[in-house]
Amino acid sequence: MATSHVEVPGEPTHTGTAMVETATAAIQSFAPINKIHQHLCAYYDTTLSFSRLSRLHIFHFYGDDMSRQVEAHHFCSHQNEEVRQCLIYDSPEADARLIGVEYIISDVLFLTLPDEEKPLWHSHEYEVKSGALFMPSVPSAAQRQDLQKVSRTYGKTFHFWQVDKGDPLPLGIPQVMMALTRDGQLYDSLAEDVEKRFGMSFAKEREKRAYMTGPEHGIHPLANAAGKGIKLQLREVHLSPSESVPRVFV
Repeated sequence: MATSHVEVPGEPTHTGTAMVETATAAIQSFAPINKIHQHLCAYYDTTLSFSRLSRLHIFHFYGDDMSRQVEAHHFCSHQNEEVRQCLIYDSPEADARLIGVEYIISDVLFLTLPDEEKPLWHSHEYEVKSGALFMPSVPSAAQRQDLQKVSRTYGKTFHFWQVDKGDPLPLGIPQVMMALTRDGQLYDSLAEDVEKRFGMSFAKEREKRAYMTGPEHGIHPLANAAGKGIKLQLREVHLSPSESVPRVFV
């Protein structure tokens, strides 16, 4: 039988990475994920291993409007050492809404992408080094072991549910999201609220993470929408009549 499985590029997951995942799974809460009790698939069934999950707290803003900033609670798993995939919720609570997805890849894989693809991806160096990206409930020292790797990565993010507008359902087309790249972008009120709720200090974390480095060759100039605004647009296209499409079954 034909299969749609394609090998994901990247190094095999390192033992140290697997150990960090196991530790964070034992410490962190996965309330939204724990409410998933059904897997629907036409071909096979599988089981989600919570020991391979980690949780990241990140801020996103809309690719075409930096004034629209939202909290994004990422629940991530590794495909391998260079590829992670994350479900994004609007909170860590059991009734959280699934609002988007993010794919995270190493800087090595990012450089293999075609130039027209690169603007859709954002860097993580500033987020990590500023302290704004963190792993809730995980001791600071343990966080830094994994976040040093994250600081060298790029992410591609789409939000489907515009909760900041108060939408009762995921309306409209997916939104390309971007990440913080320098001081002065994140609203002080948002930062202070998160610091208070999670009992942490971005400033103190920034000091502890000063030694961290970003992508080996620096942040690519085409990343982060090449420094411009970016958004998806829906347009009408010609659809061939069904009569012109070859029929497999009669």
